[in-house]
Formats: sequence, structure tokens, C-alpha cells
Amino acid sequence: MNTSEQRIYEFEGFRLDAGKRLLSGPEGQAIALMPKAFEILLCLVQNAGSVVEKDDLMAAVWPDTIVEENNLTQNISALRKALGEKHRENRFIATVPGRGYKFVAEVREALSEESEQAYSERKETITPAAAVPSSSGRPVRFGGMVVAVIALIAAGFIYFRNAGEPGSKQISSIAVLPFKPITAERRDEALELGMADRLIYKLSGRGKISVRPLVAVRRFSSPETDPVDAGSQLGVDAVLDGGVQIADGRVRISAKLVRVKDGRQMWAGQFDENLTDIFSVQDSISDRVFQALSIPLAAQSKKSYTQNVEAYQLFTKGVFHTRRLVLPEVQQGISYLEQAIAADPGYALAYVELANAYRAMVLTNETPPLLTMPKGKAAALKAVELDPELAEAWSALAFNNFWFDFDPRTAEQNLLRSLALDPANAQARFQYAHLLSNIGRHEEALQQIKIAREADPLSTIVNALEGQILTFAGREDDALKVLRSVIDTDPNFWLAHLFIARVYLLKGMNEEAMAAAAKARELTNGNTEAAAILAYANSRAGRLEEARKILTELEERSKTRNVPAYSLATVYFALGDREKTLQLLELAFEQRESLLVFLKVEPRWQTLHSEPRFGALLQKLTLN
Repeated sequence: MNTSEQRIYEFEGFRLDAGKRLLSGPEGQAIALMPKAFEILLCLVQNAGSVVEKDDLMAAVWPDTIVEENNLTQNISALRKALGEKHRENRFIATVPGRGYKFVAEVREALSEESEQAYSERKETITPAAAVPSSSGRPVRFGGMVVAVIALIAAGFIYFRNAGEPGSKQISSIAVLPFKPITAERRDEALELGMADRLIYKLSGRGKISVRPLVAVRRFSSPETDPVDAGSQLGVDAVLDGGVQIADGRVRISAKLVRVKDGRQMWAGQFDENLTDIFSVQDSISDRVFQALSIPLAAQSKKSYTQNVEAYQLFTKGVFHTRRLVLPEVQQGISYLEQAIAADPGYALAYVELANAYRAMVLTNETPPLLTMPKGKAAALKAVELDPELAEAWSALAFNNFWFDFDPRTAEQNLLRSLALDPANAQARFQYAHLLSNIGRHEEALQQIKIAREADPLSTIVNALEGQILTFAGREDDALKVLRSVIDTDPNFWLAHLFIARVYLLKGMNEEAMAAAAKARELTNGNTEAAAILAYANSRAGRLEEARKILTELEERSKTRNVPAYSLATVYFALGDREKTLQLLELAFEQRESLLVFLKVEPRWQTLHSEPRFGALLQKLTLN
């Protein structure tokens, strides 16, 4: 090794070891950098105080390779975040417009032996445990790497828990962000989301620490996401941020823990392992968190549910597509989940996600329930059979009990069983609030949705449901305030527009109701429920011809695609045809249409409660 390769550079508490290819932070913690990012930093530090032209920097880091300037920009951004440099702070790396970059911090240089001695005298007991892969691309021999990673994570979390000024608040909440691509040109969004999903699953549910659900964090999947900003928006004490990539049968993972209140990076690790050991890596991370937070592992750790890597990869792809909710994506996701189950027939979580996918087919894509819901129920029952202790399986089954079997009592029993197994099951909590509201137990519903909101304060669907529950509870002004806040946060969230249209109708604000319903129909490219509410609002405003026009459009559409009878009933009711309304509601029951669960609490049906046929229908639905 030549002299330049043995150099160690120190700046503002950081230590860059050229020989070991290791960057350490002020507390001695290893800071994860990908090889190219390390080489860029080394080049800038070695030329501290001077401008390094972009072309020269790219030639030095990517010799004999043609790369886009975007690769350099992304690595510079990653370096700034790793060093804790705030936006436009230029504390370490300054951009010189039109030229390149300059390292502006004062750098001290020493040979390894000299610097090692000086550094050892001042560093604390926390030391890096995982080696960084060499820039040659050859992975370091793993040997005891899992042990090293476990030690690193345990040390990091113990330090994290005790660090800071006396009396500082103990960590009580964490968000696991979607993992990012280690190299931009080899992105696998399903894998990135899947890593976060599994770590969230394994960390949440039974400990003293609150972990944000996947639905809360998936919006932060951009490689440019600032973990501190994300953590602040999510209202957590800490953020686990990482990178992942699979290549040539190996998985490369980097991870860092960031304290949100001051942006301090508390620990970081990076390692390279056989793809077949991805599950042990996930187990190691979650177990060390529990150990560091004094949570008994035997009682708290969760299963991986498969040791089949092929099944796991198919599962992550399935979840990635089905949770996008639009029909082609859901159908593609179902295909992946079915392949995952074929690869591992005992994969209970895959059956849960399959049941959830069929739910999305009905609720957000208006496919006929009789074609899809039995498949969803069968998948949920299989998940329960495979693992009766899986909370998600019981909540998936409860959905079918309520929305398809019209059996709220059994649904409630299964939701309570799910919550007993995992009180942090966000889906079960959301469903339970929905069920309680739809059967008229509004105060209990508001208690449940409050808990769901505390777990995911940014969730538009959770906040919108609270607005709907307030509407059905007769608290229109409160509902209006909540739903307007949701729309301000996300003007394109169609359900909020649909829900607020109901409130406007109750308050006699017909023009506002028409505008809101029209917006919901526009955002969904013609959702039939939104169209029906628009027709109802037009009728209330005296615009009967507009209402009839919408009815004609829906009946014409029914010749080529499914139009729920419930939606048609709403329009006929708006036009004053009670007989046709009752016929269509009875048809909706025969077709097991899910929206019938609103029949008891939906304000527009109140004048039908005296009708014997309507009362008989409520009895069949067991909503009374």
C-alpha cells in the first residue's frame, strides 16, 4: 500500500481512512457510504480548498466508463446527507456553478499509525463493526459479518437510547423508511419497499416502541428524501434509513439511524451477504432493537413466514403492485402473490395480501363482489388455518365477514382477536372504527379512529374516515373542518371530496356538494358512487335534467361494465322513484354489494326507514 493510500484525513470530528476505506463520525460510529460515494469524498478531501471539475471527478471515479452527470449529483447529495449537511449549508461540500465541487472544511492529514494513536485517545467506546466493501467490487469475506452487524446495531441503539443531555427523552417512536437504491441505475422499488415492510412488521406490535405503518412511510420512497424531514412529518423520534440492492445472488444493505430532533446520525452499517441470508439480516436488526430497548426477544419477535427467497421476492412485487390500488396494478399484484404461494404453499402472509388484493378489486375498482370476494375470503381463511396467531389474517377475514357476509358480529369478534394479537395492527384498528360507525356506535368508532390517527397522523384515508364518522354521528361542522383539512393536505384525494359532498348536502349547501362530487368523479375517471352523489346533489338543487342525464350515462355504462345497483338506487331515489329504489337495493343485496353496509347510517336513506321492505333489508344485513 503506498503512502497516499495509508493517509487518514480528519475534518470537524470526522475521520476518513483511505486505507480501510472507512468514514467515521464524531462519536466513532461507522458511516455507511457506497464505494463510489467514498471515492468522490476522498477525491474532494484530497483536493480540499480547490475546485474539482465535474469532468475530472467523474473520470477519476468512473474510469473507462461513460456515466450520466446525474450519478455524480446523486452521490454528492448522499454525501451531504451522510455528513449531516443541511440544505444549502455548504459546510463541507460547496457547489461551484458551471464547474464542479469544492471541499471547504479544514482538513488535517496524517499517516495511519500517527492518526490511529491520536484518534484512539479521544474516541468513545463505540466502534465500527462492519467493513465497507472494497471499491474493486469484490465483497469482503462475510465470515463473522452477521455477528459484526448485530454488534454494530446493538451498540448503535444502546447509544441512541442513552445519548444526549441528561433527562433527554427516551426513544418511543421510529419510522422505517422505504429503502433506497444503492445505485440509481439498478433500482428495484418492490425490494426497497419490501425491506421496509418486513422490518416494520418485525419491529411493531408488542413492544414499548411505536413503529409507523408502511402506508405512512411509503410516500417517502424517493432517493432524494431527507430522513430528518420525513421523521419530522411523521412525528417520530428516530428514522431508520437504508439502501438495498441485489446483484449476482448477493444482497447489499446499508442502514443508518438518525435522531430527528437534531439530525444526528447515531449509527450506521454496511454489509454484503448471500441473498439466501436476507432473512437473518432482517431478524438481526429487529432482535437488536428489542434487546437494546429491553424488550424480551422470546415474547416479541415475529416470524419471517418464509425462508424461500423466490417466494419472498415474488411477495414483495405482489405487495408493491396491489397497494397501488388501480385495477391493472392489482391484477398484476395478484399474479405475483399467486406465484409466491406456488413457491411456498405455507406462506400465510402471502394469503393475507391476496385477500387484501381482492378487497381492492371491489372497493376501489367496482368489480362484481360475487366474482372476487369469495376468493378473498378463501385466502383469508387459509391464512388463519396456516397461522391462527397472525393478527393480519384475522383482520383480513373480518373484512369479508362484514363487507360480504354482512355479519358485523363475527367481524367484530375477529377484529378484536386481531387487535388482541397485535394492538398496533393499523389495518384492524381502521376497520374496527369503520365497522363501529356503520352499525351506529359512533362514539366508540371515534375512539378507535383516534388511535389509528395517532399511529399514522399523516394518513389521508384515516383522517378522511374520521370526517365520515363525524358526519354519521351528526357532527357536521366538525366533519367539515376535518375533511377540509384533508383536502388542503392532498387536493387529489378523491374520497375526501366524496365525503365532504355528503356534509354539504346535510347543511343544504347544494352548490358546494355538486362541486365536491364532480371533483371526486373527475379524480376517479367516473367512479359510479361519485356520479350518483353528483346526481343526488343536482336533484336537491332542482336540476332534475342534470340528474336524469347522469342516470342515462350510468345505465348506458352498465351494458359494458359493472355498475353497482346501490349507485343506481341513489339516483332513482334522488329522482323520487321509491319503488325502483327499493328494487335496486334488494338487487344490491342479492349481488352482495359492499356499499350496503352504509344503509343504516347513510343520511339520505333516513326517509325510507319507515318502509317495511327497507326494514326487512336492514334485518337481512343484521345492521339493527
